Amino acid sequence: MTCCLMFRNDPNNASSRFYRVEISANLFQEFSVMREWGNVGGKGRQIIRLFPDLLSASHAADNVRKTNLRRGYLKV
Repeated sequence: MTCCLMFRNDPNNASSRFYRVEISANLFQEFSVMREWGNVGGKGRQIIRLFPDLLSASHAADNVRKTNLRRGYLKV
């Protein structure tokens, strides 16, 4: 299991947001990329995508991570 946690503070709106991307293996020899996001302290949303191999799952997770870093999130 590999996880990347990112936060973004917006002082104009007085809000803090989080984004988490996690890669994990399941019992069916597939790999899943779980994305979870929302306001800090609130109920977040999540989506899970399945991939046939670790390479494609890691590429997808890396693309999500790069996109959010460009949007102002900082890795923890």
